[in-house]
Amino acid sequence: MFHQPDSARKKSRDRGFTLVELLVAIAALALLALMSWRGLDGMIRTQQATREQGEQQAVLQTVLAQWNADLNALMPLEHMQALDWDGLVLRLTRKSSGAVDNGAVVVAWSQRNIGGQPQWVRWQSPPVRTASQWHDAWIQAGQWGRNPSTSQQSRETVLLPLAQWRIYYYRGNAWTNPQSSDASNGTNAPSSGTLPSLPDGVRVELSLPAGRSISGKLTVDWVNPLRINSRS
Repeated sequence: MFHQPDSARKKSRDRGFTLVELLVAIAALALLALMSWRGLDGMIRTQQATREQGEQQAVLQTVLAQWNADLNALMPLEHMQALDWDGLVLRLTRKSSGAVDNGAVVVAWSQRNIGGQPQWVRWQSPPVRTASQWHDAWIQAGQWGRNPSTSQQSRETVLLPLAQWRIYYYRGNAWTNPQSSDASNGTNAPSSGTLPSLPDGVRVELSLPAGRSISGKLTVDWVNPLRINSRS
């Protein structure tokens, strides 16, 4: 029987991997690397989406907190409107939120195209202490919502992207269009020379644009505290 010499067997062992074996090993490593990268990429995308959703949720909560704070601080003054919706701008007179009582301020909420994207925006006047100051601020708030000047824009805050928004008042035990004066719908028009009274509630319907972590329709109701007190 022929026996391979020890030197031949040693030479065969020292020869190493064949080209086919190397190619198979490289392919296996590449597949493992691809699978690992896809898993890592998916984890990074998930973390990014979670972070974006958390940031957008925080912004939305802050904006809605300001919305409720403005309504809760409504300040009805004699011969001055406390709340008005004209179909584009919501104007309101509220107490100043400063540490020192600075009287009242006029606040306006509207939607405007900024940088090619519709945004929800808020404007606030300086403190007003006289009827003349209030009237000037009230007029400026209406102008700001339609064609703002540079000085008026300096007092605005861009809040969040908003595709559409609608306002409803709760009057006569029903949600109605604030601009409606149809008594059958529960919205009685004020008599001549009088200002409209505050509604029992205010509803805002927000349409958040698609393509974001938080999108779709959101409805927020505010209940007039005076209505609760009057029925307690």
